[in-house]
Amino acid sequence: MTSRRKTEPSFEPGLIPAPGGLLDWRDGRHFDRFQDLPCVLCGSPTPMRSHSSEPVHKACAEAWLTANPVEARLGRFASDLKPKSPSRSNGRGRDHA
Repeated sequence: MTSRRKTEPSFEPGLIPAPGGLLDWRDGRHFDRFQDLPCVLCGSPTPMRSHSSEPVHKACAEAWLTANPVEARLGRFASDLKPKSPSRSNGRGRDHA
């Protein structure tokens, strides 16, 4: 029996940026420190991975989003989920000088 892991996101994606926008890929799961694979868009080696584990440079994914705005809505490349903002009631999470 074969695994279907390739079709399921390795972790939950967030919003799809508008054409010309930048992806927020701060999560370390976008980086494979063990293996560079050919980018699915340009073919050059990359340690970067999309949410669905596709090897792709962030810049290539952003260019693809700009060139394919209709297909982009299907969510091939997306930003990370935004972390929940800290509670303002306790004053923590604020960085004031």
